[in-house]
Amino acid sequence: MADKNQATGTFSVIANNTIITGNIRTEGSIRVDGKIVGNVVTQADAAIGMNGLIEGSVDARNITLAGKVMGTLTASQKLVLEGKSVMKGDIRTARLIVDEGAVFDGRSSMTGNPVTPPARESR
Repeated sequence: MADKNQATGTFSVIANNTIITGNIRTEGSIRVDGKIVGNVVTQADAAIGMNGLIEGSVDARNITLAGKVMGTLTASQKLVLEGKSVMKGDIRTARLIVDEGAVFDGRSSMTGNPVTPPARESR
């Protein structure tokens, strides 16, 4: 998941049993094994582990979901819904991979070109 050519070289981990309320913005990759109530925005890749839960949106280059998201996923390049993942909300991506057993309840929008994430309000 981590991009070795990434300029910042940062990799953030939200560990299991960690709860964050608020928005996260990073230029590096992020892995979520805990819970986030808020939005996640990264210039790189995002992975939500089997115990990970996000109540909010995720905007990233590539997203791999093994846990649960209740919100919106926007992947500019590729979105992977792994076998035990649960996605309740809308997805927007250039490429979508859905493994057998994944649960998806929402709308999807796909294009063959990289997706530009919708503009977000700054707070």
